[in-house]
Amino acid sequence: MTPGVGNEVPVQYSQRHSLLRDAPMSAFRPGILPSLVVAVLLPLLVTLGFWQLSRAEEKRALLAQHEVSQQAAPVSLTELEQRRDLNAVRIRLRGQFDAAHSLLLDNRTHNGQAGVELLQPFYDQASGLWVLLNRGWLAWPDRRTPPQFTTPEQPLELVGQVYLPPGTSFQLQADQPGNGWPRLVTRIEPEPLWQQLGRGGLAYEVRLESGPASYLTQWPVVAMSPEKHTGYAVQWFALAAALCGLYLYLGWRNAREQHHEHNHESPQHPL
Repeated sequence: MTPGVGNEVPVQYSQRHSLLRDAPMSAFRPGILPSLVVAVLLPLLVTLGFWQLSRAEEKRALLAQHEVSQQAAPVSLTELEQRRDLNAVRIRLRGQFDAAHSLLLDNRTHNGQAGVELLQPFYDQASGLWVLLNRGWLAWPDRRTPPQFTTPEQPLELVGQVYLPPGTSFQLQADQPGNGWPRLVTRIEPEPLWQQLGRGGLAYEVRLESGPASYLTQWPVVAMSPEKHTGYAVQWFALAAALCGLYLYLGWRNAREQHHEHNHESPQHPL
């Protein structure tokens, strides 16, 4: 055996083992651009996920409040003025409709069908105040033909619920020359209507409960269920996890590639 030949393999093996040990996972190198992208997107995705969870909790609280209000006895308008939390409070009314000043709230759909909601002033005899009562949904027979409805002429005892729209308050659409009644509107708020008619009334809409004077009154409590918000939260968190996984994969792949290139460029011992 030629002297020195027996030491060739151990030397090369030791050198390669050292390179593999020193290149490693410690050489995690994802790159500057991917790091910047992750630094921006990851907090955003996580924030969106927690925001959806908070929205789900808000919706659960609204549904619970609505369930409690459904079981409560209706109050008079005089008692209503003494309350702070007005949304979904049931109120008891006794009086008569004003059929001459009806509003048709446009762009309201039910099961995919276009329609309107009928709102009419109602005079409450006990308090002497006017209430803008939403009698429910009516389908559009044709955009050229307004929905047909009837108005009870006799005094009625009714029960409704105060409705406070979330977000920006609605406003009465500006009058147009020659605009008669019933008036088709896209946004509505009672106070400007009372000012136009010279009357005193509640500053919020009241949605009529099912009864002889109502049309379709299947009022949605929330536009989106808590379960949907939770589902969206899971999607945002899943995207965040996928982004982290891709970032880690990219960093380790770059490290392996750089180590492989370094290993090929290393000088080889002569035989």
